[in-house]
Amino acid sequence: MRILLIEDDTALGAAIRDQIVADGHSVDWMTRLDRSSDALAVAGYDLILLDLMLPDGLGIPFLKALRARGDATPVMILTALDQVSDRITGLNAGADDYMVKPFDLAELSARIGSVARRYNGNPNPLITLGSLTIDLAARSVLLNGKPVILTAREWVMFEAFLQRPGQLFSKAQLEERLYSFDTDIESNTIEVHISRLRKKLGASVIETERGMGYRLARPSGTAA
Repeated sequence: MRILLIEDDTALGAAIRDQIVADGHSVDWMTRLDRSSDALAVAGYDLILLDLMLPDGLGIPFLKALRARGDATPVMILTALDQVSDRITGLNAGADDYMVKPFDLAELSARIGSVARRYNGNPNPLITLGSLTIDLAARSVLLNGKPVILTAREWVMFEAFLQRPGQLFSKAQLEERLYSFDTDIESNTIEVHISRLRKKLGASVIETERGMGYRLARPSGTAA
């Protein structure tokens, strides 16, 4: 996933950014609402992590404006405001989850995964794909009952295909999911990840549409 982190606390922001990157996602970290609006204008995000007290304004009006213009990007509020009334205000403004600081980074990772599954129409974390058994919550894969070890970026790319079965992903779309604005990307990076996934999961698990992109292959015997 590509995640927009809006957090002005540098120590906490760095810790969250590092956790997201370790999970294999890409993250753009902003410390102001105006810069966050600029980022949203030029990039598509799968999730926004939103602090409520920023140097140039409050998170709730920002969230309300986001929803008012029809932007349905999932939003998780991360804040020190811990009253029940604060939670109700945030959820009523359009937030999908609300975490009170301080929080455990492992729990944040789990909640990010949960929100992503809900928005992709697959709250059930268990998927069977031919000889593959995938646990989205545990981020694990079995091939014919045997565990397959994927790197963080390999997992995020594979998860993108699982979330949109049959959808064709261009190279640029996959790069957006894996890398942030300030990352230098080798020209063949996506091809390398695809090749490694095929070696680990099976040569036919991901199809290539030459000159267009890649999609998750249908298991043999599945009706069109």
